[in-house]
Amino acid sequence: MIGILGGMGTQAGLDFCNKLAILNRGKIDQEYPLFLLYNKSNIPGRPESIGVQTGNISNRLKNKKSEKKYLIVLKSLLKGCQLLKKSNCKFIVIPCNTAHYWYNDLKKKTNLPIINMPEEVFKYTKKKCKKNSLIGLLCTEGTLKTNVYGNFFNKSYKLVYPNKMIQKKNVNKAINFVKMGKVKSASKIIKPAIDYLVKKKCKKIILGCTELPIAIFAFKSFKKIKSSKTFLDPNLILADAAMRKYNK
Repeated sequence: MIGILGGMGTQAGLDFCNKLAILNRGKIDQEYPLFLLYNKSNIPGRPESIGVQTGNISNRLKNKKSEKKYLIVLKSLLKGCQLLKKSNCKFIVIPCNTAHYWYNDLKKKTNLPIINMPEEVFKYTKKKCKKNSLIGLLCTEGTLKTNVYGNFFNKSYKLVYPNKMIQKKNVNKAINFVKMGKVKSASKIIKPAIDYLVKKKCKKIILGCTELPIAIFAFKSFKKIKSSKTFLDPNLILADAAMRKYNK
């Protein structure tokens, strides 16, 4: 059984489950994959829990506060993983990009395989794009700060981000609009960020926050989502990776 640690946000977790089911349609109920979604929506905000990461003396106090926030989120994520493990899930997926900042500690403490979403996106990109291509990244400021995508992509590709103004006025707002259920508003406000990356001649654009595929694809068919030549949807890529592991 696939364990899904969701609630980050709720719409993103449901979007993952929907894509998992659509990718693996059965003719009868029993042919669909077994999965358990734990919509753990009370996990503290991930971007807000990421602080100063340098260790010099002047930042010592900030580092202590950051460490405390980090551990609070880690504890909550671990509780979610432990519940999925007790429910006999064989492995875990986390449909939240920023949460992968906690990935290494979760993997050590959970004793259950956890598929790494940014790593799966990187593997998929390697099949689709030549080395040193420009790859756009739309995501939370927390994902940018923690370099969860850069850790995989920087040696093979050049990641391109929106400027600070577009990040705040368009990307951050689009993510928040989806969380509030204002999908139509989100789909409009994200367009300048997409246009910016297209003008930078990015070969692909990673929708590196799981709210963003909802904003961009909300009014399009699943066929168009799957065949998109511009966007890389981590939820879709993760769903495919989960099924490959499920079928082993």
